[in-house]
Amino acid sequence: MKDIRLKKLAQILIDYSLQIKPNDILMINGSPLATPLIKEAYKAALQRGAHPHIRLGIPDLVEYFYKKASDKQLSYVSPLSEFETKTITAQLSIISQENTRNLTNVNPKKQAKCSRAHQHLQQLFLKRAAEKKLRWCITQYPTNAAAQDANMSIEDYEEFVFKAAFVHKKNPIKQWKQMHTKQESLRKILQTKKNIHILGKDTDLHLSVAGRTWINCAGKENFPDGEIFTGPIETSLNGSIHYSFPVNYGGHEVDDITLTFKNGKVTKAHASQGKEFLITMLNMDKGAKYVGEFAFGTNYGITKYTKNTLFDEKIGGTIHLALGNGYPETGSTNASSLHWDMMCDLRKQGEVYADEELIFKNGKFLI
Repeated sequence: MKDIRLKKLAQILIDYSLQIKPNDILMINGSPLATPLIKEAYKAALQRGAHPHIRLGIPDLVEYFYKKASDKQLSYVSPLSEFETKTITAQLSIISQENTRNLTNVNPKKQAKCSRAHQHLQQLFLKRAAEKKLRWCITQYPTNAAAQDANMSIEDYEEFVFKAAFVHKKNPIKQWKQMHTKQESLRKILQTKKNIHILGKDTDLHLSVAGRTWINCAGKENFPDGEIFTGPIETSLNGSIHYSFPVNYGGHEVDDITLTFKNGKVTKAHASQGKEFLITMLNMDKGAKYVGEFAFGTNYGITKYTKNTLFDEKIGGTIHLALGNGYPETGSTNASSLHWDMMCDLRKQGEVYADEELIFKNGKFLI
């Protein structure tokens, strides 16, 4: 029996998030587990007159590659990948891992080497996106692995995912448009601010957003969504921040992270779990020790931490800063092969000041 929620989700992704139109060249990425959603998205895109292409990833092969590839192979960039990045006009990436820890025992230096080799493709992708030549969206397909990470049954996790996406609503797209309207008023106020001061548990951090552009996220690039972000002035961060939740990157979990910044650069890094991996990632390249993104999570319908950044960074009442690469449309100039979002929960003990005015307290905006 088909799950009608998947058809509804695919229609939202194709018509609202990606706004697929005739002659669009759409790449759909996912694992075989996501086949039901891939099929629905493919059919919807085809009906809109687009040219959909499918790329199925096999997780075991990624693990095998990192463990067996030579230095030359790790640094190799396929011309096919370059052609794809230059050619497609839309991309839908469906997170659908069978095992979220399959890369845990992979040497992080190998992952870093491969990421550095592909950095120019990442920059090209973001440049085309900033120029409105490429639209992209990342979403989650409910899998047993993701449900286990979230400490949920697969049935409960499906409900969590679909409700976060407003699939249960009669008119989901209307709901996303309403979120955009509500957040736009906040974005316009934030756009007038220059200096940010964040206070929380083991957190006292200053940064500048002067002249940078704030972006309203309401279901376009990320789905589900709910955040307002910008790229801080690269050399402006001073102070420390403690991240409230464990974070996962490349199959490695790192917990109890505290970072200290001086003139934008990480000068001290602590973690009770995964510190060696954290340090390796910070040393990936010059830009990895700087912040490319600062954001407020605004989706108050997402309240539970699930070990999935797509959802966790949207939790209403949290903030997140991403180490590494920034988004050109914000004005960020930080370039790195790393982009690692880390969340700080301000719902119980937290304040954010903008130009010395208290604008955010205990997880709620005051403006």
